[in-house]
This record gives sequence, structure tokens and C-alpha cells, in this order.
Amino acid sequence: MGAIASHDAGAFYQQLARPAWAPPGWLFAPVWTVLYAFMGVAAWLVWRRRAYGPIALFVVQLSLNALWTWLFFAWRQGALSFVAILLLWALIAATMAAFWRVRRAAAALLAPYLAWVGFAAALTYAVWQRNPALL
Repeated sequence: MGAIASHDAGAFYQQLARPAWAPPGWLFAPVWTVLYAFMGVAAWLVWRRRAYGPIALFVVQLSLNALWTWLFFAWRQGALSFVAILLLWALIAATMAAFWRVRRAAAALLAPYLAWVGFAAALTYAVWQRNPALL
């Protein structure tokens, strides 16, 4: 669902005023590819243990991940996308804690995702502040 909202994300990202520490647009696809692979393996490890509560939490955070893409790229809602990404970070941390109780390797696989979303939260805020007319 998030991919639908980001079909023109590259062009939109290029027109935004970004901080000097913002990564180049081409970096996002490979990073997200690796993160989604790790997330898939993590969810599979927990699913195999039939731990459906943690899987439900995983689905909730994954849904919020997709919503952020809509908020930022499609609907261009800077403030809401920032709030959503902060909530996403908290839900990823909660998912990691739930996964940790089931399978520690699954929680560890989500650590890069948590780190990237933390970085993305800072970037979201910085871009939103620099582009009040666009966001």
C-alpha cells in the first residue's frame, strides 16, 4: 500500500529543501529492500512459534509504516507524518520487545529498522520545517 503512495516520491524528494545530512534519494530503495527482508524473516520466525499477539502488533506497525508514506508523499501532511513516524518508532520498539519474548533473533532483525525509522523521524522533522509551503 505504501508503494502506491510513493510512485513519484523521488521527484518530490528532489524538490524539497533538505538538511546537509539527508541521504541521496537513490539510497532509500536499497535500504528499504534490506529492511523489509529482515522484517519478513523476523515475522516468519515469530509466526513459526504461533505467537499471534506479537504478529498482530507487527501488522499494526507495518500498517502505520504504509500510512506514513501516504501522509508524507501523497497527502503532504508534514505535521501528521512527523507524529505518525514517532508513533511508528514506538510501535517498532514494542514489536521488538514482543518478539524478544518469543525469539530473540527476530527482535534483533528489527533493530536496523528501528534505527532507520529513528533517523527518518529526524529527517521528516527537518524536511517539514524547511518546506512549510510543500508540507
